[in-house]
Amino acid sequence: MVVLQSSDGKDFTVDIAVAKQSKLISNLIEDIGESDEPIPLPNVASKVLEKVIEYCEYHVDDPPLIPDDLDEIPKRSDDIEPRDENFMKVDQELMFEILLAANYMDIKPLLELGCKTVANMIRNKTAQEIRTMFNIVDDFSPEEREQIKKENEWAEDH
Repeated sequence: MVVLQSSDGKDFTVDIAVAKQSKLISNLIEDIGESDEPIPLPNVASKVLEKVIEYCEYHVDDPPLIPDDLDEIPKRSDDIEPRDENFMKVDQELMFEILLAANYMDIKPLLELGCKTVANMIRNKTAQEIRTMFNIVDDFSPEEREQIKKENEWAEDH
């Protein structure tokens, strides 16, 4: 067992196999050895760490990912298993915090799941719909917008 400590000081005792799904934690354990001392995760709040642990517990027996050198294989976003799809049905703030935690803790399958979820959310949406969905302010002037449109004419559907 290993103890993970969230940024707000909450301790989570988890099985070492679950914790080692994080390359960050796996490398820390490898470098300093197992300890009763909590491993601090200053960038991960307890509500987010709880979700990350839930994901890792469910996927603890998954086979290892394909090696990084095969990353050129095109990714799909429509191959999310139903359990994972339900896992990501959280409010946007928590979803993005999970993405940040997966990146920080180096949990590639969880990061990919989050990215696929966001990709599915924005699929077939206009730029304005995406701005509205994510509360992004359009701060381009009409002149800047026209310049960008001109520079990217080649990308327009004809």
